[in-house]
Formats: sequence, structure tokens, C-alpha cells
Amino acid sequence: MTNILNTLTTAQARRHPDRTALKYEEPALPGTWHTMTWRELDDRSFEVACALETLDIEPGEMVAIFSGNRAELLVTDFACYRNRAIPVSIYATSSAEQVEYILRDSGARIIFTGDERQYAIAMEVAPRCPRLEHIVLYSADTPHDTDDRRVLTFSSLTALGAAAGEMCRAEVKRRTADATPDDVATLIYTSGTTGEPKGAVLPHSCFNAALAIHRERLDMLSERDTSICFLPLCHIFEKAWTYFCLYMSMEVWVNTDPRRIQDALREVRPTCMCSVPRFWEKAYAAIQDKLSRMSGLRKKMMLRALRVGARRNLRYVRTGRKVPALLEMEYRFFDKRVFGPVRRIMGVDRGNIFPTAGAPLATNIVEFFHSMGVNIVIGYGLSETTATVTCFPQTGFEIGTVGTAIPRVQVRIGDEGEIQVKGPTVMRGYHNRPAETERTFTPDGWLRTGDAGYFDASGALILTDRIKDLFKTSNGKYIAPQAIESRLGADRYIEQVAVIGDRRKYVTAIIIPAVEALKDYARRHQIAFKSIDDLVQNSEIIRFFQERIERLQRGLAGFEKIKRFTLLPDEFTIEKGELTNTLKLRRPVIADRYAPQIEAMYC
Repeated sequence: MTNILNTLTTAQARRHPDRTALKYEEPALPGTWHTMTWRELDDRSFEVACALETLDIEPGEMVAIFSGNRAELLVTDFACYRNRAIPVSIYATSSAEQVEYILRDSGARIIFTGDERQYAIAMEVAPRCPRLEHIVLYSADTPHDTDDRRVLTFSSLTALGAAAGEMCRAEVKRRTADATPDDVATLIYTSGTTGEPKGAVLPHSCFNAALAIHRERLDMLSERDTSICFLPLCHIFEKAWTYFCLYMSMEVWVNTDPRRIQDALREVRPTCMCSVPRFWEKAYAAIQDKLSRMSGLRKKMMLRALRVGARRNLRYVRTGRKVPALLEMEYRFFDKRVFGPVRRIMGVDRGNIFPTAGAPLATNIVEFFHSMGVNIVIGYGLSETTATVTCFPQTGFEIGTVGTAIPRVQVRIGDEGEIQVKGPTVMRGYHNRPAETERTFTPDGWLRTGDAGYFDASGALILTDRIKDLFKTSNGKYIAPQAIESRLGADRYIEQVAVIGDRRKYVTAIIIPAVEALKDYARRHQIAFKSIDDLVQNSEIIRFFQERIERLQRGLAGFEKIKRFTLLPDEFTIEKGELTNTLKLRRPVIADRYAPQIEAMYC
């Protein structure tokens, strides 16, 4: 069996050599998009594959990639696959300690770096990584020691491959031809919310299965679609999604600066994009803020449009039933005058589907965007399962769930309500961690996900929380903090939330306000302040948040509700160790760092 990723660029270059494979930004020139055809992607990946062979990178060796999103990263991935080498992506935001750990654990002899910071970290850790021999700079503009023989620019590496002799080129082709599904495709290092990251070993068989399964499940997609690559390509969700888009012959636009995703969306207007809930939470908060400022006829029209959209899209389209003619006419009227302009402003007006996973997304937000004609497809997956385990089907999905299992992937509920998975997309194990691998699989071969959940009456999966994040109050009541955090995170005045309460008599929270929204509120209500510190301590602001939190918690059981909270001025960050590279809360770090504030809420 031929591995899809080993031969993907060559197969696509033969089918349509001059069709665009990638559109990409130069990191130094955001908003300026360049084109790479399939022929160019195939040629460049072959040149880099030849360069890796020239540098004595052998089949089965790890190749580290420490960079933000850019076209060269994908070129490097496919060069590795042609060479039967194993690309190992490192988050662009990783610290020197994390980079050193992954380099030593993977044994990589070469690392590709994206910008000046990443190059500096690679140089810093190199003396402590004895196997590391080569550092490649994607950007030739990065200041570097030109006399250091370990350092190569990507352009010089490509030139080295282009100049390779026939023996080298034949060897690369032989390696590609010799590839098997048992070959390791990549290691995906988990973000490590409570300890050191672990490298999930994903063989090519996992990707072969995942790509075929997604083609079967997502049959509403075709080569006419376009996708924007927004999440980090070292995240399995974006990596697997982008591979799938390329496999489907879609045009992929590589966004190099996540801070300008809103501008990029309006420039690209993609038909699909994978994202995390925080993207939609922020979009929802912005729309709600504008709605709250409307009055008179405009506001009545918007509210009426949302009611019509909910009736048409949630009651009929979602369930696959024929929409009544009068309702369809009314919806088309509002779609043209209300929803269409909002979708155009967001850059999702050509949308087909928008897969979303990684954390819970509040039900009201999912319903809101579906009412507006934005097809958010909620899913669930892990690094260890080559991304997707479940997702919304095209019709019949239940909002509040994470959908149903994708074809050929089995899901069951084990002890303590743990979700367990079996199928061809499940990892082989953790690199260099036999004991951890053994603990992660049940005796009969099912992957323990560490997530809690259950099936509803329709057979759709409902997530409860990470098992290690679930806590019990001193009254014996179980609390799922992510569900509460998701509710509060939908508010336009709340940027981040950490719910507290393990072995405590009631639930509390640390809340980071959305600074600009809060300042704007204070100005409109003539609340004097000199800094955000003044605002978070202001009694009127605290009362304002108390009222909002009460409204946001309607429908929760009494024991689940936040009884006290503390407003803090500074965001949780990756740099301070409070967030993982995938922006998940490191709860032990937060509990330790803010222990005085937490204790004060229980006095």
C-alpha cells in the first residue's frame, strides 16, 4: 500500500501541475499573498528531500521544526515524508527548556527555525543537545553567524538539494518507493498541562486511514473549497486538517500571523477553516456588543432575523427536513439584509463548514451562528487519535454534543465515565515511554483518553470534562470547570476564567476582564480610572460583573454556581507558564501562583 503523504505532492503535481496548492504570506509582509503551484510544491519538497539525504539524514530519523506557520514548514514536512524521515513540530511559543526537552527526547540532528527568537533559542540549547548538528533558518533575514558551519539558510539548503547528483536523487526516490504504512509519520508532542510533554507516535497508517475517513464523512467538501491555515501547524488538528485539504486538492492559504486572522479572513474569504472555540467566543462577543448598542427598528429586525434563522436552520435544515416555503422566503429576506452583511464583515460569507474543537463551545453560541447560516461543525479528538474521533454529521446533529463517531473509529465509555477509543487512527504509543504507553491503553487495546463523557439518546457523545480537571467540592458534588468557563468566556467583558473549588465548600473563580471592553464601559458610565488595576478593584465594576455572572449561570445547579470571584488585571500567558502552547489552563500553576487570592475567597 502506498502512503498518501509520501507521494501526495507528486500525485497532485501530475494531476494538475499549474493549479494553486498554497497561498502564503511573507511573515515580514502580512497581507501580501504569494502563490505556490502543485508543481512548485513538489519540486521544492524534492529538493529539500535531496538536501536532507546529502546531510546524511536517514530513514526513521527525526527532523525538528521550530516555527510559526509558513509555506516552508509544509515543504519541509513533505520533504521528510519523501525521505522517510520523521518531522517533529515544536510550538513557536515554546521555551528553551521545552525545545531542549523535545530535541533530546527525539534525538533530532537538524532543526528548522522560523524567526529570530526561535533561532536564538536553538543556538542557546545546541550545546546541551549533543546530537544536534544543523540549524536551518527559514528566513535569510534572521541575523546569524555566517561563519558557523552548523547554520544554513533555507534557500542555501534548497540550493544544496537542487545541485544534488543523480545518485542522491535516485536514493530519495528509492526511499519514497520503499515506504510502508508502518513507518512513523510524525511525533505530536502533547501540550503537557500537568507535566512533561509526551510524543505521540503516529505511523503513516494513521494518516492513510484519517484522510480516507474524512473524505467519506465530510462529503460536502470538494476541490472547489478553500481553507485558511490559522491554528499552529504543530497542533494535530491543523496539521491533519491541512493535509486533508491538500489531499482533497483544495487551495490552502497559510496565515503566518494569528493576530491578524480577522483581516486575513476578509482577504481570503475561505469556505472552511478549522478553529478553536475561543475564536467563535470572541466573534460572538463582538456581535453581541454591537447588538446591545442597536435600538429601534434595527434591533427589532436583527432579533426577528435570529428567530427566523433559528427556526429554519435548527428546526428544519439541521434535521434534514424540507423548509416550509413561507419560512424559506422570510429567511432569504433576512439572509440578504442582515446575516449576509455580518458574514461578509467576518470573512465567512462563502462558508461551507467550520470545524471547531479543542474545548467546549457554549450551546447558545453554536445555535447563534447556525441561526446566522454559519455552519460550525463541532468535533472531538486528540493528538493520540490523529485528531478527529467524533464530529457533527451533516444532518441530525445534536447541539450540546460533540457529534457521533467517524467511520471505523469505535468509542465506548469505561470506568469513571472515561471516553475510550479504538480504531485505525489511534497512535502506536508514546516515544521512549513504554510504561506510560502501557498505562494509556486498556488490557483489551482501547486508548484511555483521560476525558469524561457519555452518550445521549441519539448516540451522540457529550463531553463532561478532562477527568483530571473534574473536582469534587467538600459537599461531595462533582464540578466540570470547563463547562462553566465556557459559559462565562462567551461574555464580551470576560477574557479568561479559571474555576476553583476542589475540596472546597463552594465554587469560586479568577476572572480576567476583556480590558478594552471594560475601559469602554467605564468611560460610558463615567467611572474614573487611571489603569486596569483601578477598574478591577472598583466596587461598581465588581457589582457589574456579579450581575453578569448571575445571568450567565442561569440553568446551572446551585452547587455549580460561582459564589465568589476575583478580578485580576493581567492575562494568563504561555510565557508565565499559566497556559499550555494550545492555550489550555495549567491549573496547578494557577492554583499555586494565585493562592493568596484564592484563599481570600474562602475566608
